[in-house]
Amino acid sequence: MAFAGHQMDYAPGVGENGYDGLEKGTIEYADGLELSATQTSTRRKREAPPLIKNLSGEERHRLERALVRKIDFRLLPMIIIMYILNYLDRNNIASARLAGLETDLKLTSTQYQTSVSILFVGYLLMQVPSNLFLNKIGKPALYLPTVMIVWGTISAATAAAKSFGGLIAIRFMLGFVEAAYFPGCLFFLSSWYTRKELGLRTAMLYSGSLLSGAFSGLIAAGVVSGLTGVRGLGAWQWLFILEGVITIGVAILAFFILPNFPRTTTWLSEQERELAVWRLDEDIGEDDWVNSKAQTFGHGFMLAIKDAKMWVLMVMLFCIVASGGVTNFFPTVVATLGYGNIDSLLLTAPPYILAVITALANAWHADRTGERFFHVTIPLCVAVIAFIIGAATTSTGPRYLSMMLMVPGVYTGYVVVLAWISNTMPRPPAKRAAALAAINAVSNSSSIYVSYMYPESAGPRYIVAFAVNCVTAFIAILAAITLRFMLVKLNKKLDNGEYVEGAINGNHSAEHDGVPGQAAKKGFRFLY
Repeated sequence: MAFAGHQMDYAPGVGENGYDGLEKGTIEYADGLELSATQTSTRRKREAPPLIKNLSGEERHRLERALVRKIDFRLLPMIIIMYILNYLDRNNIASARLAGLETDLKLTSTQYQTSVSILFVGYLLMQVPSNLFLNKIGKPALYLPTVMIVWGTISAATAAAKSFGGLIAIRFMLGFVEAAYFPGCLFFLSSWYTRKELGLRTAMLYSGSLLSGAFSGLIAAGVVSGLTGVRGLGAWQWLFILEGVITIGVAILAFFILPNFPRTTTWLSEQERELAVWRLDEDIGEDDWVNSKAQTFGHGFMLAIKDAKMWVLMVMLFCIVASGGVTNFFPTVVATLGYGNIDSLLLTAPPYILAVITALANAWHADRTGERFFHVTIPLCVAVIAFIIGAATTSTGPRYLSMMLMVPGVYTGYVVVLAWISNTMPRPPAKRAAALAAINAVSNSSSIYVSYMYPESAGPRYIVAFAVNCVTAFIAILAAITLRFMLVKLNKKLDNGEYVEGAINGNHSAEHDGVPGQAAKKGFRFLY
């Protein structure tokens, strides 16, 4: 099955030759990719590679399960640990504030907020170029650990900051280098897993950031209680040094564990490599990453920006991340409960632990049911309620309840949106890489202004910040509704046999191509 500029989400059936039909699933179209009649004809004739097509259905199923387990074991634990450290190194400034950073560097409240926001300027600038470069070289097992060593070194160097100017210079460079990791990992995952597998794996990756929020407070509490003044260094300096050194150590280990892309991973057997490539081909109807020569920076980026769905997803994710900006100041917000610094740091952990549980459960159910809209919007409704409670009361019990719900409310749906991006724009890989990076970069730009919404003088209720968070969460819900209507409308066009721009449409000439008759018979539809 060959498709020009579109995405198909479905579960392939397995027969005697390993592939004898398609189960009811979904189709998504990403406008902009055009194929000649010759190219389309060639792709329609694609067959399973020799080492795969002669397998029985049972053999194929057993081999594929073993392959997925092997990739899960080699890929997921390492990238989750790497992301925990990525997020720790980025956000440990919030814990460092309670550990004496602001006092020792004589920072004003505005200067501290600028130190937080400047990181996201560098973060915004580097994401798209980095993802396109990663797609070009096809060596994530080399690229991502190298980047990690650099950011770990920069993070540890924060301990040497002596002034506001030095701090913001370090923070800018940290954001610039760290920008490569998260969008790179999203692209990395989408190059190994099918759509029915991607949502849960994306949630598992993002659970690293949520776990880092829990670990950050616990680590900082231990450092403050045990290392303050040791060798003449403040607790905040030890915090940056220890976490930076750990980051470098893990990065060195990652060189020997991470895979590359399916075609460039040497520790898979030839049959496993062929299956890893072919199952993604089956899932989409089009081949994924082939070689570096096939990847072009400009073409992939242009395809992404011409797809209207990318802009709707960008608005959605921007507003979710804006609502989640409270996590950049979460220790400060929790401190308004009136407890001491160590107790406040410890109290930051439970909301993140709850968020990990709800995010994984929600993503698992979204993958299992194939539903996306309600798995995004219901958690956001919970977030709106949490922000209203936080702004409306100063009572300790209700305020901590609101804090327990803020983080899960925002990020439980966020991980589903991340998978939705790859589901919507899967091919060519250069387009997917550009879309993932562009959406993630723009969404994180909200952290630049959010950083100024949490001055200590606004506590304990942070009325303006929480009101803005409610509005942005509501806009994200509207964006999800918009995307749902777009996909429903396109479904109706496909059901009626109407031509869909940039898609494969039934009963049209070769240059327009079409949704194959078998696809229509089996009830394919857009994923929403």
